[in-house]
Amino acid sequence: MYPLPRPLAAIPALLCAGALLLTATGCGTDSHPTGSRATGSADTADPSGKGTPPKGPAGSLTWQFEHIADFSGELTDVAVLAKDDIWAVGTENNGESNAHLLHYDGTQWKRKPLPEALGTTDYPPLLEEVGEEALWLRPQPDEEGTAVNPWARWDGTRWSAVPSPPPGKVRDFEAAGPDDIWALDGEHTAQHWDGTHWAVTRLPYPASDLAVVGPDDVWAVGSRSTGPGTELSYGERYSQPASMHWDGTSWKPVETPQARFEEPIPPEPSAGLGQVFALDSGEVRAYGNNTFNHGEVDNEPADEYIRLRWNGSKWVEQEHAPGGCTLRTPVGQDDEGLFLDGNWYLTDDGRCMKIKHHRLPLSTGARKGSNQSLWLKEIHRVPGTDEWLGAGQVEVSQSGDPFGAPVVVRLKRGG
Repeated sequence: MYPLPRPLAAIPALLCAGALLLTATGCGTDSHPTGSRATGSADTADPSGKGTPPKGPAGSLTWQFEHIADFSGELTDVAVLAKDDIWAVGTENNGESNAHLLHYDGTQWKRKPLPEALGTTDYPPLLEEVGEEALWLRPQPDEEGTAVNPWARWDGTRWSAVPSPPPGKVRDFEAAGPDDIWALDGEHTAQHWDGTHWAVTRLPYPASDLAVVGPDDVWAVGSRSTGPGTELSYGERYSQPASMHWDGTSWKPVETPQARFEEPIPPEPSAGLGQVFALDSGEVRAYGNNTFNHGEVDNEPADEYIRLRWNGSKWVEQEHAPGGCTLRTPVGQDDEGLFLDGNWYLTDDGRCMKIKHHRLPLSTGARKGSNQSLWLKEIHRVPGTDEWLGAGQVEVSQSGDPFGAPVVVRLKRGG
């Protein structure tokens, strides 16, 4: 899909700096993916203000509004246990740090109180699907992140306390099932839950992301500051991409292609991987970049984007993806292709499609001439169906009264 030319090609900064995971906006420009799941892009909705979805040919994709919350703000997370059991977390633009918890029971959306089992939190909690029938709600930890924070568990009927949440500052959480959970709680440590206890494991390099392929088959990616390619002639370090694999007994370092700018090397260079993604087929892909401290020299090179694929024995370059999918990173997969950040979709046969969206109804206060940007934080498949839901906000830019509308959207296929 995505190229890693030899040597790494500098890809121009084509798209505007965006914000979050999946977007569609009226500014008409896109942001750069950095290997993180928190990047986005933009496109322009029809400014007519009619609130109807844009028409498209058969095979087109469109996000349509499923729910528009009654406050100004955004939805920061969503989890879908069933078509009649959907949860979302949101924040309101009122100067307060408190979060809203929303639930859909198959008939209507209702605001719910945060579970007492969660305790108090200054930031919006995070929803984590654990298996097909359980949902965990965890707090975002403070900067120290050393204490054991209370977590809450939804079993389909009620909330209760998670008996043994992982201690520390959990940065990434990946659940293959209720008895197979991985939590990245530091750059060098990951914890594994086997249904009875958390086991602490040591990572050979600092890690930023995890992906569970299957039992005893887990990948982590990040960067390293020692070893080949990390030393510069004047004593400065040049961090390099790093990957690690868990084989059921320990984490082992995996040889990962190096990245390096051509001479003269720009100031404070660093390269690393920020995201690892496991396809349903078991194939593993990794994403990152090679960058530096911009603004210190003239004639700066462009940042370089790293796209790798594990072929079963080594990392190789991904195949080039066409059009707007070139620099995008995956956020989901269905039976026909990959959902990419920035509201893009890459079909299995190599077609790149922009997922369209429609405008807010005028009753929300969004005027006909306003610019409207759809920013999605999460997307999830509705279990047992081929339907997908996303959650985030529509950012409305208009003179005198800009606002954000928290939304849940549903994917519509076809014209």
